[in-house]
Amino acid sequence: MKTTVPTRRSFLKASLTAGIAPLILPSRIFGKNAPSKQIQLGFIGVGGHGTEFNLKNFLRINDCRAVSVCDVFRDRRENAAKLINETYENTDCRTANDFRELLADPSIDAVVISTPDHWHVPMSQMALAAGKHVFCEKPTYTIREGRALERSVANSGLTFATGLEDRSLSHYHKMVEWVRNGAIGDLQHMEVTLPPGSIHPADEEAPVPDGLDWNLWLGPAPFHPYTPTRTGWLNWRYIRDYSTGVLTDWGTHLVDTAQLAANDPHGCVVEAEGWGAELPQNSQSDIPAEYEVNYRYSNGITMQVKNAVDEKWLGAKASIKLIGNDGWVSITGWRGTFDASDPKILRTKYRASENKHWPIPPGEHRNFIDCIRSGKTPTYSAETLHLLSTTLHMGLIAMDTGRKLNWDPKTEQFIRDSDANKRLDRTLRDWE
Repeated sequence: MKTTVPTRRSFLKASLTAGIAPLILPSRIFGKNAPSKQIQLGFIGVGGHGTEFNLKNFLRINDCRAVSVCDVFRDRRENAAKLINETYENTDCRTANDFRELLADPSIDAVVISTPDHWHVPMSQMALAAGKHVFCEKPTYTIREGRALERSVANSGLTFATGLEDRSLSHYHKMVEWVRNGAIGDLQHMEVTLPPGSIHPADEEAPVPDGLDWNLWLGPAPFHPYTPTRTGWLNWRYIRDYSTGVLTDWGTHLVDTAQLAANDPHGCVVEAEGWGAELPQNSQSDIPAEYEVNYRYSNGITMQVKNAVDEKWLGAKASIKLIGNDGWVSITGWRGTFDASDPKILRTKYRASENKHWPIPPGEHRNFIDCIRSGKTPTYSAETLHLLSTTLHMGLIAMDTGRKLNWDPKTEQFIRDSDANKRLDRTLRDWE
């Protein structure tokens, strides 16, 4: 029987941003036998991270089950389905080219979205409108999309979790714990070093290869003829039509830890000033590879985010240093090496009854499944994703405008800067 694929408009007619009542969910999730039932998962985007990190981690959890995969690359979805079938020792995994087929499947309880950034919010909103819980990779593509997503989640009554593991990693949990418990005195300044971006030369238009749905890969992004290197991970991430570069990619990791340490009441910065290196001519990439952004929170804490001078591996130079009036702590390298102004800080532990930071939560995949069952808010909620992405997007907009920007966290607009405010959102392409 032919599957009916709903249009984007049919999903958006029931837009969750309009404030509709929560949808009725499958009884097997919240029925009296719920703990013994497996949550049925569909995976949208099963490239490198989607398969190697998200799919493989969910396959290790015994109270959920991967039942369907979707990718616009035929070989990717077939490889992912093969992995699932081998894991479960059957041939049951379903495959789809169009993610709307997966969303229309009533047997699927939740979806895992691991696509390029420009698809994150539109797919998440359509999934919520279809009654699915959502686990979605970071970041948001624009500031206003982030707030729209948060409202959609709130109106749906469904679980939304961000794919960002840092709060479940002891390295970064300890950094915040030391700061919040006063090990370095009052936090004053933070230094975050990220890998530099990449610059790639433009290539020529070519026929779309067999096994790729180019229109669906582009989706809401502006139309562009297919070029052979455009869909590569280290290429699309530095093209503004699909992403906002290393600042919002690697930045979501280390700046999240910094933002937790800053503990600002608004949850994001109120001031940003940035610089980005000039781009070479005839470049496919249109986001600066070298950059520096200086931020200020409303509580007076400042933060500098800049690129490393060189790199041998993407995370080798990534670092964060938290500086207080009585000392500092740092970590160099992804899940790397601690250092401190006084080595005693690194040996300091806190009793649960005295600790001013929450206990380390379970990994993001386990946390998502637990929160579907309990109805609790995940470690990385839509609101958390929005506020983190807002800080990072502000930095890129400051780089673009070349001037200091001031942010009103109540109205979520730049103060007296109409040009910067035009960059808060984007125009979606009609990709039907």
